[in-house]
Amino acid sequence: MAQKVGVIRDARYLDHKPGLVHPESPSRLRSVYRMLDKEFTDRLVEMEPRLATLEQLQLAHSPSYIDLIMSTAEKDFTPLSSDTFVSAKSYLAAWLAAGACVTAVDALMAEELRVCFSLVRPPGHHALHDRAGGFCVFNNLGIAAKYAIERYGLDRILIIDWDIHHGNALQELFYNDRKVLYFSTHYMGWYPNTGDWDETGADSGAGYTVNVPVPKELGDDDIVHVYRNALNPIVRKFKPQFIMVAAGFDAHERDPLGRTRLTEKAYRDLTQIILQMSDAGNGAPLLFSLEGGYDSRALAASIREVLDMLAFRGRRDRIPVRSTRRAEEMLQKLRQTHRKHRVWIY
Repeated sequence: MAQKVGVIRDARYLDHKPGLVHPESPSRLRSVYRMLDKEFTDRLVEMEPRLATLEQLQLAHSPSYIDLIMSTAEKDFTPLSSDTFVSAKSYLAAWLAAGACVTAVDALMAEELRVCFSLVRPPGHHALHDRAGGFCVFNNLGIAAKYAIERYGLDRILIIDWDIHHGNALQELFYNDRKVLYFSTHYMGWYPNTGDWDETGADSGAGYTVNVPVPKELGDDDIVHVYRNALNPIVRKFKPQFIMVAAGFDAHERDPLGRTRLTEKAYRDLTQIILQMSDAGNGAPLLFSLEGGYDSRALAASIREVLDMLAFRGRRDRIPVRSTRRAEEMLQKLRQTHRKHRVWIY
């Protein structure tokens, strides 16, 4: 049975220009939008983002930081950090990127959609309370999760982050909060050098941060096996009311920054796993938001696989189980680390 799948897109995201040779370039989304126009014209509900309110931005950021971002309006070039630069219209793109995720939350909670993919830039999972970094300006999914808690009274949100870089800002925002369980797979050897096994949350949030550092030799079978066997008990015990995915595609084998061994098929399989877990959890709404992915062709191909799966074209009932030694070692380490918390380990 088909389901309504929404995508949020806007040409104004292309106006964010961090530099001629910067990896996070407008060409990323241009390639994705071209793919959408060619292959998904009749299968998706296209939506426009609205601007986040200042109050919504303040759910994740300080007023002084928001003022700083707005002050860059119409300035040709402003460095926000050593790797994050903005141009004259970047403030609006970032504002709309945060707003897209809030827009999606409202549509999903109103049951207008079953799942939504916010195809936005700049990305968000490295944007801290008062500091930009890692190409990120506003914490798009962090704002959306806080908004869902405040507006709809949710108290069990699962955020899955499959970007190859650890989402340090998402982790920090919810590190003491048991209402959000943050699950991340990432390579520890790169920016931002956070997300080790023992970073598991603090105070009432102890056990609600789940980090899985992965090897650079990570392959499709490894990641699929980890997700199936780690997320299943988490979903069964946590029973999320809403699932959000920080969907970065820089672990793809062709990505110039990630360069693990994943192919676009891995993202299709991960999406199927998440769909099945959402179905098992009484149909928790699903929000995907674009994070990394810096090879334009690999990015478009990977998102095509995700959207194919979300729209049920060629969906398989079950992914063949292919256990690997690497995956089993990661799972064993994960269980050992979290056994003391008993948040999701039975």
